[in-house]
Amino acid sequence: MKLPVLATLGLIAATSLIPVQAQDTSMSFFITSVGSGKGGDLGGLEGADAHCATLAEAAGVTGKTWRAYLSTQEEGKRGVSARDRIGEGPWMNAKGELIAANLDQLHVSPNIFKSTALDESGNLVNGRGDMPNRHDILTGSMSDGTAFFPRETEDRTCSNWTSSGEGSASVGHHDRHGGGNISWNAAHNSRGCSQEDLTKTGGAGLFMCFAIGE
Repeated sequence: MKLPVLATLGLIAATSLIPVQAQDTSMSFFITSVGSGKGGDLGGLEGADAHCATLAEAAGVTGKTWRAYLSTQEEGKRGVSARDRIGEGPWMNAKGELIAANLDQLHVSPNIFKSTALDESGNLVNGRGDMPNRHDILTGSMSDGTAFFPRETEDRTCSNWTSSGEGSASVGHHDRHGGGNISWNAAHNSRGCSQEDLTKTGGAGLFMCFAIGE
């Protein structure tokens, strides 16, 4: 049965008043354009988070809480996992392109490639074949975003991001190329933790930043 015209118009008007929640397409993911300048010494997780916030605000993105995608190691127990630090998603790059809708997508099939894993200003980050190559991105993480098991004795986090000399760090390849391992977050270990050593293995002490939900 057809509704009377006035009733139909009333229904349309009422429907139009229902708020539609728009998806925030402003930047909520980026690779740092610069590192700390001290290799794997980022000032710990707190210093790395602050670096993310400083770069984002300089790029004009304010009012967001930023976390570095970094894990830690602890003696006798699992350390802090990168995936537990960054919220639930979704995350967008500086051009409003979706990186991942949630944590599962981020760690199974993320939209992270050289063309999408941009820095805070929307610029491409050098990858394999560029001069200099900067595709080694610090993570200290396993491929599922978790910290390494307590039984791991090898340093994978540059002494929890406080070393610019001894140790090493697990890195990923944002361009998904190199060495037979195309993982964006767990490709191999760095040669060391100094700025020089990170550069020699194709990096610059860069890392990823994610905005957590409000």
